[in-house]
Amino acid sequence: MPETARQIADDLRARIDSGEFGPGARLPGEPALVKQYGVAKMTAANALKLLIGEGAAFSRPGSGTYVREFKPIRRVAAERLAQSQWSSGNSIWSADVSGRPMDVVDIEVYESVAPRWVARALALEEGAAVLVRSRRYVVEGSAVQKATSYLAADLVRSTPIAEPNPGPGGVYARLADIGRGPVDFVEELRARMPSPEESEALDLLPGTPVVEIYRTALTAEGNPVEVNHMLLDAGSYVMQYNFQS
Repeated sequence: MPETARQIADDLRARIDSGEFGPGARLPGEPALVKQYGVAKMTAANALKLLIGEGAAFSRPGSGTYVREFKPIRRVAAERLAQSQWSSGNSIWSADVSGRPMDVVDIEVYESVAPRWVARALALEEGAAVLVRSRRYVVEGSAVQKATSYLAADLVRSTPIAEPNPGPGGVYARLADIGRGPVDFVEELRARMPSPEESEALDLLPGTPVVEIYRTALTAEGNPVEVNHMLLDAGSYVMQYNFQS
């Protein structure tokens, strides 16, 4: 018989995975868990909090805890950033959603003075101008990511990259058009809890963490051409990295 919050959460997740509790189903509440598992109310509450924090469930205040309905997005880094993906006119996002309905909203494109960390990442002088591309990605009606890209303004100011829609293949295809196509990428990521503003931007369920990713795109000569700051709803993603020995 499960005795700890972790064991109870694992048992509930197994019942979710088996289909006993389907998407949108209400999970047993604290009183039911106390009775079923013979544990304290705090242990039962912590078990439900674990499922919420892991993105398997969400809470409706005054109603209960429910199985999350959203199907996670599988983000395969190597596939989405492959040159064959964007050079063929596909967006790197199409590799993530596999045909699921997706919209790019709140697109903003403007020039600004490069923040200090951006200037360092792009090897620009302090105070240099950058083109900023900010947008949110919505999959099946749910906001899943906010992304902001920075590129040297002098490099892309007169190209389609400065337009809200840069065309087939996106920014990387347009960089290739001017001889600056990226061939290498570096991603740094960490998980953390969001700020109130970030929770609002991604419409996050209470207790849902975010995955923060900083990606730098480099040319064959090793020159940085774009840095992208992404904020992902951790409950909406599976992060997959493939390695070869």
